[in-house]
Amino acid sequence: MARPALSREEVLDTAAALVRAHGPDGLTMRGLAAALGTAVTSIYWHVGNRESLLDALAARTVADLGAIRPHGKDPAERIGSVAHTLRRALRERPHLVAMVHERGLTERMFLPAQRALAREAHAAGLRGERAAELVRAVAFQVVGFVLVERNRERAPVQSPAEEELWDAGTADADPPLARALAAPVETERLFAASVRALVEGLLAGTPPPVTGDIEDKPDTGDGSVRRGPYSQ
Repeated sequence: MARPALSREEVLDTAAALVRAHGPDGLTMRGLAAALGTAVTSIYWHVGNRESLLDALAARTVADLGAIRPHGKDPAERIGSVAHTLRRALRERPHLVAMVHERGLTERMFLPAQRALAREAHAAGLRGERAAELVRAVAFQVVGFVLVERNRERAPVQSPAEEELWDAGTADADPPLARALAAPVETERLFAASVRALVEGLLAGTPPPVTGDIEDKPDTGDGSVRRGPYSQ
């Protein structure tokens, strides 16, 4: 039975799956052809050579991370939703993200998420340097957290382990602290708590957020804009 006609999207989907499983170095044109059940020449026709294929995968990864949409009932929730979505996206495709970085497209990849954060900062009443601080602080928090997660996952077995290091003495006579730090890290809970604390701290003391198109609102000169209830 003849194989159905091959499409460019099918080639990219299969190539992306191979990169996720084996990293960029594990992606060969022959291996990709075998996974697709087709000839190498057919892949060349759809995506060009290997470098062109990697460029196409990088471009698609950049586009995928541009689909982040905030959700929530208030500024803190909506900013937090961007952070959570970005973290999931980075964790789902570490090898593809690394490939994007190697091609000098990291800033382009993060721009959509940063623009979403900037819009939410404006809607929360922040302008200028204060809005920029929020955008960068949240982005750094997400990327830093993901890097720590990845390093912990790939680290060799630790000896002594955390549960062996923490006791009442190490924790300055605080047994509940020792028990908590000796327990496995709940990364989802920790990330949610860290993002919430960061965002609430950055938003503390801001004036009531604006409604409508914030670009038309006058700047007060102190990094905020005037009046209006928050509106999605």
